[in-house]
Amino acid sequence: MTKQYTYPIDLSWSTDDMTAVLHFLTMVEDAYEDQIKVTDFLNSYATFKTVVRSKSEEKRLGREFEQVSGYSIYRAVKVAQEKGTGVLRLER
Repeated sequence: MTKQYTYPIDLSWSTDDMTAVLHFLTMVEDAYEDQIKVTDFLNSYATFKTVVRSKSEEKRLGREFEQVSGYSIYRAVKVAQEKGTGVLRLER
């Protein structure tokens, strides 16, 4: 699938912060387009949360990302947390 959208990022973030957020968003995409290890996904989410600390900011980014990609951050995190281990594979 060819990605024809831009990621919701904050230009005031440091390069490391942007990298962490982009890595997490890529992991969300991978959960929908292929499959990933739940532990890898949850580790990426933990790093993401060091950048995006507030729940309201996470929700805003989630809405923006879902609008452009069709992939839900909320759903991916919820399923990964419920599973705890194994493989994460989601459908739109």
